[in-house]
Amino acid sequence: MDTDRATALVVDDTPAKRYIISSWLRRAGHTVIEAGSAAETWLKLAEHDVSLVILDVRLPDMSGIEVCERIKSDPRTAALPVIHISATAIATSDRTYGLQQGADAYLTDPIDPEEFLATTAAVLRYYLARRRAERMAERLASLTRTTLAVNSAETFDQLATAAAVGAAEVFGVAAASFILPVDGRLRRTVCLDPGRPPWPRTSPPDTLRRLGELVPLGEDTGSAVATVAQESLVSVLPDNAADGDVVLVLSRTKSGRPPICIGIQRRDAMSEDETNLLRQLGQTVALAVEALRSYAEEHALALTLQRSLLPTRSPHVPGWRFAVRYEPASDQAEIGGDFYEVLDFGGHVLIAIGDVQGHSLRAATVMAEVRHALRAFADEGHDAETILVRLNSVFERYHDDQSATVCLMTLDPATGDLQIASAGHLPPLFHDGGRSWFGEGGGVLLGFPLSDVRIERTAIPPGGVVALFTDGLIEDRDVPLTDNLERLRLMPLDDDLEKYCDQVLDEFGHREDDVALIVLRRDPA
Repeated sequence: MDTDRATALVVDDTPAKRYIISSWLRRAGHTVIEAGSAAETWLKLAEHDVSLVILDVRLPDMSGIEVCERIKSDPRTAALPVIHISATAIATSDRTYGLQQGADAYLTDPIDPEEFLATTAAVLRYYLARRRAERMAERLASLTRTTLAVNSAETFDQLATAAAVGAAEVFGVAAASFILPVDGRLRRTVCLDPGRPPWPRTSPPDTLRRLGELVPLGEDTGSAVATVAQESLVSVLPDNAADGDVVLVLSRTKSGRPPICIGIQRRDAMSEDETNLLRQLGQTVALAVEALRSYAEEHALALTLQRSLLPTRSPHVPGWRFAVRYEPASDQAEIGGDFYEVLDFGGHVLIAIGDVQGHSLRAATVMAEVRHALRAFADEGHDAETILVRLNSVFERYHDDQSATVCLMTLDPATGDLQIASAGHLPPLFHDGGRSWFGEGGGVLLGFPLSDVRIERTAIPPGGVVALFTDGLIEDRDVPLTDNLERLRLMPLDDDLEKYCDQVLDEFGHREDDVALIVLRRDPA
């Protein structure tokens, strides 16, 4: 809307006067709607997108001053400019009162056409500036909400959704986002309307590269905005839902990285403020993508390190079977310090499981150090109690800000005798003859003063099963730990330990923390 073309509502109970004022407005290029009473005014305002009200002070069913007050008190019409016209209420006090009650201008008969049109243009300029300011304030508020959603995204799918929905909300049109994560699978999300659910779409991997050919960013960092004709967009995205031309922004914050792309439906020519908003949104999403990429790369590095340090297979011990599992929480979750170990020394087998505090690359490296130290102490012939005491010395000397839980089981494979030494770890789960129960567990965590270690002694009978696990398996934010422990205890035991491990992981589903699991069975014979 501009001051040269507006939709004006002329309200006057005299048809001749309405005709004269309407003819002036129409000759000036405006669209005119007429009303003869206050009641008719409300109907016209509800039916049409009005930009200006020319209002007679005296109406048959209500004072024009009161009509103006109601227009200005309604949030939907409060910004509408109102020009009062009167042939009777022409005193200075009348004009002053009308302006004090909300009118933007007050003219008295006889009216000069040029003065009338100049007044109309003046109030429309003010109205247009106010609408632009209000629209920009709304968009800035939407951009703030979008920035929070984008920076709160924990996965690339969430990020693509937040970008598309945010763009649709900021600009009030259909929008789409294109993000290429480190896994090489393009995330494309379409939001046709902020009030409707977003729509994930599939696209070939080179889609982002081809969109980049339509926007002059090249290999530079920063942002570039371009209007793209519908036929050009169709050549890249045959299934696009755009109805007409689109505006694309490409943003990149680090050289050598693929850019992100956000597209919005084009309605009118974009103003400089709107273009800058789109650039800012693009930069916000690009920064969030880069942070998530770096995070994913660190996670992959830590996961590779952790997997390389874990045993590739369990030793072969006659009369015994072993099954192990290590499950990271997710591709975007921080890496943990979970580890396990099964060492066969001929006369006895040492089984270890533990969890170093924290979720980071440092936790994984501390885990590696603990595991190597554990192996070294075991190779020196130390018993489980001494190993835990010496591991605790490693923490106190080199990692005084870290802690860990560890459970060491020393098994005599010939007799089934078992000694369990625990440093704050969860108790092992025993199965035998249809019964299932937990051991003692407990103890002081490594990293705290440790004077002695309590040893639990038991024996595994023929056919008996023992399961060791880390807390990531049974910890849920909204479920008591005891409930999940009982849930694990009551799970049926499969004769095939590999199937049993899979059933345990399936039972508890996706976890927010890493999970390590060791299950051993003594042959029945």
